[in-house]
This record gives sequence, structure tokens and C-alpha cells, in this order.
Amino acid sequence: MRRKIRRNWIVPEGAELTDLDRKVLAFQEEGCLVPSRKLIKTPEQIEGIRRSGVVNTGVLDLVAQEIHAGMTTLEIDEMVYDYTVSHGAIPAPLNYEGFPKSVCTSINEVVCHGIPNEFDVLEEGDIVNVDVSTILDGYYSDASRMFVIGQTTPEKQKLVDVARECLEIGMKAARPFGFVGNIGNAIEKHARKNGFSIVRDLCGHGVGLEFHEEPDVEHFGRKGTGMLLVPGMVFTIEPMVNMGDWRVFVDEEDGWTVVTEDELPSAQWEHTFLMTENGLEILTY
Repeated sequence: MRRKIRRNWIVPEGAELTDLDRKVLAFQEEGCLVPSRKLIKTPEQIEGIRRSGVVNTGVLDLVAQEIHAGMTTLEIDEMVYDYTVSHGAIPAPLNYEGFPKSVCTSINEVVCHGIPNEFDVLEEGDIVNVDVSTILDGYYSDASRMFVIGQTTPEKQKLVDVARECLEIGMKAARPFGFVGNIGNAIEKHARKNGFSIVRDLCGHGVGLEFHEEPDVEHFGRKGTGMLLVPGMVFTIEPMVNMGDWRVFVDEEDGWTVVTEDELPSAQWEHTFLMTENGLEILTY
């Protein structure tokens, strides 16, 4: 039975069909989910996102230099804010849908969206995700890194390493005119092979002109499913890998902090990517 066609790719009336139009329209006629033309960034927009990414990467480089045992997550937040605004940019999380800080700091069993505060003090053996998002001249970029505080357990170190491998494997699976599902399929296989699970309630996303755009980039799934990846799309891949079960819950007290249901550790790495005709270009890491 033929799939119902969702006509996202619409060529303006009177416009001459380009080679890209013909290629995407052919996928659309086969019933594939394709992006809308507005998700294809112009060269000017790509340069704007790239400049935003330079600031975003600079923030994470600074965190990498300064993070240490005894530091509070509030100190990380202040450092992120100061660096970002001194470079003419805005921390995207600050006041986003009520989020009160400039960065997300997620320690051990916190999967993501941890809120910096003066009471969370980094200790030897902690693993912590620092998730930075930047707005520069109206353009958004987004990335996160894991940091190991001093020496941690072999189990936690493996989790951090496998989460990074999952991101790298997801990058290799993302090809022009492939599908988002190919990314998730490759990531989930690698996580499961190493005895870990992939969070299913959160995903990567399009980014650039807004904080969150289409497509949703899930880190599990089947090949050949999800949205078609077309050159000019900008999106994140950000696998959240759990040591135990994939299930999570949101802290009712703050409405943001996502925690593993079994309270075992979680790890995540995230880059922002541009899809080109030859594969992915990393815009911020």
C-alpha cells in the first residue's frame, strides 16, 4: 500500500526547478518524509551559524581549561555567561521557557537540563555534562561535552567513552540523501553492544535560525525512517547514553532536571552539524 504523501517540499509558483528540487521531489513522490525548503540554510545563514559556533566552542574550551573538583556549577554558569556576553553573544538557555541559567550542568545520574546552583559542588570521580547554546546576531549554535573530574571508576569512564563513540558513529551514519533513522540505528546498536541504553524521551534537533527546529534526531530507530537529510540542513546529534535502563523522569521541584529512573549514571556528547553534498561539517563541538 502506497504511503500517504506529505508535501513539505514546495517549489514556488513560476520558479525554475533546480537539480536539488528534482531530487527531493522524487523522494517525496515515493512517500518519504522530506524537509521543507525553509530548513535548507542559505550561504549567508550558514556563515552566521558558523560564527555563532565559534563562540560556542570557545565557551566549552574555557570550561575544559577551568573545570575542577571543588568548583560549583554556579561558577560554571557565571563563567559561561561572562565569556558569551564579552564576545557579543547571548546564552540561549537563559530565560528560555523559564530556564533560569545560562548553561545546563548535568552530574552523574542527571541526564540533561541540570540547573547550575551554589550547592552542587563537583567532586573527584564525578562525570558532568556541560551543555552550551549560543545566540550571535540572531543565529543559534549548540554543543555539549562530558568532563571527568579527576579519576573516576572504570565503569563511568567507559560510559563517557562509549557516549562519545556513539556520537562519532552517528556522524558517519549521516549521509546526504540518507535518513535520520540511519543515525539512530547506528547509535543504538553501538550503545547496546557495550551494555548501555539510549534515552528515548529526548533527541537531537534542527538548529540555526531558532533554538529548536525540525527535524527531530532520535538516537534509536530503524534505517530508512525519519526525515531525508538534504544538503543545507543544520542539526544536532546528541546521544544520551545510560549505564542502566533508558527510562528517565523530570524533577518535579524545578520542572527541568532530567534524571535516570534507576539513578545510574548517564553521559552525553553533542555537536552542531551542517549537512553538505559530501557529508557532515562540524559547526560547533
